[in-house]
Amino acid sequence: MHDISFGKAELSEALRLSVLLKTVYIQTYDIEGITIESANFITKAFAKERIEGIIKDHRSQFMVARHRGNLVGAAEILFDSMCPIRKIALPELGKLYVLECFYGKGVGYGLLNAVENEVKKQGFKELHLMVYIKNTRAIAFYERQGYVTLGMTDFKMEHNTYKNLVMNKVLN
Repeated sequence: MHDISFGKAELSEALRLSVLLKTVYIQTYDIEGITIESANFITKAFAKERIEGIIKDHRSQFMVARHRGNLVGAAEILFDSMCPIRKIALPELGKLYVLECFYGKGVGYGLLNAVENEVKKQGFKELHLMVYIKNTRAIAFYERQGYVTLGMTDFKMEHNTYKNLVMNKVLN
């Protein structure tokens, strides 16, 4: 798609990044309404101050998609991660979120490509991710991009546990 650019998030984008992450999370996971558990999670996980800290810290990094200068997608790279299946240190795609109105326009693909290039630039040869087992759209997307399932892990949120696939890709 024209008018889409990809790059590292800037500190001045932290507020907009916070809102984007909250919006996509709600649209993707709160399909039966916003629970107190979800409200607590997104308020902490996507707080502007937390996003600013990630942008300033080099153990994690946000890549963003911009349409005419406005944020339409984001991906978080966790360089300081451990694959829960293989028990080895590997960078992790912590999240890849795209605003729903930009689905099917190459934003997710472009973000994933930017992430993989950044991971390779940092000297790594693999990338892993975790995806909720009910997020079939995302699973199919990752499979199309060459990610393979290694196993399953649990994601704990307050009193509930959610099953996630652990996927991995060897980068060329």
